[in-house]
Amino acid sequence: MEIELLVVPEWVITVNSENQVMQHYAVAVDDSRILDILPIEEAEKCYRPRKTVVLPQHALLPGFINAHTHAAMSLLKGLADDLPLMDWLQNHIWPAEARWADAEFVHDGTQLAIAEMIRSGTTCFNDMYFFPEATAQAVDEAGIRASIGLIVIDFPTAWGSGPDEYLKKGLELHDQLESKPLLTTMLAPHAPYTVSDEPLQKLLHLACELDIPIHMHVHETAFEVQQAQEQHGTRPLQRLQNLSLPDKHFLAVHMTQLTDGEIDQLAKKGTHVIHCPESNLKLASGFCPVAKLAAAGVNVALGTDGNASNNDLDMLGEMRTAALLGKAVANDASALNASEVLRMATINGAKALGLEKITGSLEIGKAADMIAVDLSVLETRPLYDPVSHLVYCANRNQVSHVWVAGKPLLAERKLTTLDESALLAKAATWQAKIGENA
Repeated sequence: MEIELLVVPEWVITVNSENQVMQHYAVAVDDSRILDILPIEEAEKCYRPRKTVVLPQHALLPGFINAHTHAAMSLLKGLADDLPLMDWLQNHIWPAEARWADAEFVHDGTQLAIAEMIRSGTTCFNDMYFFPEATAQAVDEAGIRASIGLIVIDFPTAWGSGPDEYLKKGLELHDQLESKPLLTTMLAPHAPYTVSDEPLQKLLHLACELDIPIHMHVHETAFEVQQAQEQHGTRPLQRLQNLSLPDKHFLAVHMTQLTDGEIDQLAKKGTHVIHCPESNLKLASGFCPVAKLAAAGVNVALGTDGNASNNDLDMLGEMRTAALLGKAVANDASALNASEVLRMATINGAKALGLEKITGSLEIGKAADMIAVDLSVLETRPLYDPVSHLVYCANRNQVSHVWVAGKPLLAERKLTTLDESALLAKAATWQAKIGENA
């Protein structure tokens, strides 16, 4: 049988429900999907691929799903480091955005972010930023998979005058993207402290009508919780629960301040938690109790947050940090083992985005969203367990190949859909403009 692609790695790490790791197996791809996963000898007899990629010392695994980003903020990377969240936002980031954030800024910043994500093994990301139509354009040009956040915030920005205009523009974009197979949408109210009750009620109605999720920063810092209690007499999560928001279609980002009772409620409602460990550490925001959430049955996925508060979009690094931090917070070396953390970076993210039937694991019938990681280098030898090495040893420079829906986006470390030289030139132009006025 003639097929489009056959990939022949040393290991196939499926991240399926049994966490199967297969050695000396091949993955057959045709019409953008995984057609078969079978021993190499059988694959050679059954299929006539138009292209064969042999990777004798690599692990092939599902591409990473970065479940929370602000991609365009790549252009603000390193602009205001070593500051607490509210100082960083109010005195540095928001003023910079007010001056520079327009459609060109968002398109160029998103392109730069996508290139970084592809080169570190991300095949799908969930974004939240202004001018989402520019984000969608950059995604479409690059061929990556993404969920585009339809942002809502109480105050005016360059993208809109207030909640009603944000929602109107967001709905128009939602309709425009329905024909794009790699693009989905999600309502994205910024945070409880920037979105009031009336817009949130409208959002909930629209989410139900359109059957799309809601993505929101919640309980990011102790200050946020304290301020909400002083202003509203209740914790932010309770306020959202009073509005019937957190459910199986709700993605709560950060969640560093949680009580045991709140964790139980999240589990009962089926709410997803997006853990951004490196951003939380850098901004000293607090520690998400990931082991407790997982033990309660809450789906926890991983995100990098924006490049301005991390300062990278490296999911391999994020996995390692999540594993080590999770053990320290739980005071348990067995908490968050390598397989659990790999699931957080792949299939758990797919579940949070409502894409688990399409991507997030290597299984027959799913989209061929795959990455290859070279484990032959000195830093990952000797090798006893490839999953452990992916989480604790490997780095993003070992990602050699990336495919989305069977299409190569990275081959032998070279970007295939984006022009690296052009991206570097754009980055230099923005650096000169922003840096001169910083």
